[in-house]
Amino acid sequence: MSGNIELLNSTLAAARAEDRAALIAYLPAGFPTVDGGIAAVKAVVAGGADVVEVGLPHSDPVLDGPVIQTADDIALRGGVKIADVMRTVREAYEATGVPILVMTYWNPIDRYGVERFTAELAEAGGAGCILPDLPVQESALWREHAGKHGLATVFVVAPSSKDERLATITAAGSGFVYAASLMGVTGTRVSVGEQAQELVRRTRATTDIPVCVGLGVSNAGQAAEVAGFADGVIVGSAFVKRMLDAPDEAAGLAAVRSLAADLAEGVRKR
Repeated sequence: MSGNIELLNSTLAAARAEDRAALIAYLPAGFPTVDGGIAAVKAVVAGGADVVEVGLPHSDPVLDGPVIQTADDIALRGGVKIADVMRTVREAYEATGVPILVMTYWNPIDRYGVERFTAELAEAGGAGCILPDLPVQESALWREHAGKHGLATVFVVAPSSKDERLATITAAGSGFVYAASLMGVTGTRVSVGEQAQELVRRTRATTDIPVCVGLGVSNAGQAAEVAGFADGVIVGSAFVKRMLDAPDEAAGLAAVRSLAADLAEGVRKR
């Protein structure tokens, strides 16, 4: 079975045709439980998310701030496995029909086996992977199998990336480019800032694939600001924090659905 890279491409193209940015939501698999994580994905899509990133919880999440680290720890203590991540992708995709990607560090894939991981992700209906710590120059094996199985390879670029490096990264990637809006780890910010806009401008100069901005967006105003210059707005910590702060799972699901609705309105106000 082929993965859903074409669904991801068409979803981002449809948002652009509507003269708006896409809303991309991030939630870790297995948080607060495997079933609860699947329900959370359904809730953010019901609220208006166009694309969902499912996080593969990791014991050393170098890019993730304290909020996502806390959720990952809960998921890992709950015994989440790669099979649960694949189940999350499958059930979320079957229930919503939106593109579902996996965001993961390289080590779990390397241990699991690239061929096995890509084949299972495609079979589950996944659209691809975001690989924040996989160097482009070491990515040939991954890209070979991802391409064979119809999966996008999304690389992360940062404000520190030189123009030549940006060109190398974007030439190797597919689906979209993940532009980290600032140096540092994930988490909500008071301002996303001009640094992100300049990074998007520089990245667009090297590629025609969409450029989506993450790290820091937490409310509709920030979503509207980023939507003014990016093809997609990626929100993670703000959703996870709503789940963490909720008194129970039902309240958490209502909170993330409400936040998704606010953000979906924001990306339409660009």
